[in-house]
Amino acid sequence: MDYVSSYEMKAAQATLLKNVYLWMTVALAITGITALAVVNSPTLSSLLFSGRATFFILLIAELGLVWYVSARIMSLSFTTATGLFMLYSLLNGLTLSVLFAVYTRSSIASTFFITAGTLYGYFTKKDLSSWGNILIMAVIGLIIASVVNIFMQSAMIYWIITYAGVLIFVGLTAYDTQKIKQMLANQEINEQTQKLALLGALSLYLDFINLFLYLLRIFGDRK
Repeated sequence: MDYVSSYEMKAAQATLLKNVYLWMTVALAITGITALAVVNSPTLSSLLFSGRATFFILLIAELGLVWYVSARIMSLSFTTATGLFMLYSLLNGLTLSVLFAVYTRSSIASTFFITAGTLYGYFTKKDLSSWGNILIMAVIGLIIASVVNIFMQSAMIYWIITYAGVLIFVGLTAYDTQKIKQMLANQEINEQTQKLALLGALSLYLDFINLFLYLLRIFGDRK
């Protein structure tokens, strides 16, 4: 009986982990398709980027939405949480479409696949639970340094931030992946665990996007 129960738990964990990567992949697809739709539509492009106000409103809406989903996901219905996650990925696609005005499409595509290889190819048995606070503090430091460099305009600081960002988000991806596996271990499939898996997908989606943006600084060919 214990063997059957253990087998069922492992099967449930495998299914939930598959769902994590499925939802993350769907969200990334929505982001990419939305960005391309904006780029290929002069009307949409001019509407979104005719002034800075619209762009900043989108950014604020994204931040508010991702905070709300992360903080309230367990009290939301699974359908609502999924819909909000997909809405966030669509809004992110609108803002990221600006990258096509800066970088060539081929370099954006190649960097996307480099990021995907980094994300999916990472595996470690080392316990990374102690990394959490360090990585969060590193991300805060990265944000502060980026804001400061807006005013300083230092090329050296720009590249230090870029390479530090790659290292930090590779580490954060590894940490989040391990945390998700531990979180979904010995769990049955129900609405609550599905929401945990969705939250895991959102975490990995954010890691992917941030890692992609830093790698694009290195590998992207500017127009």
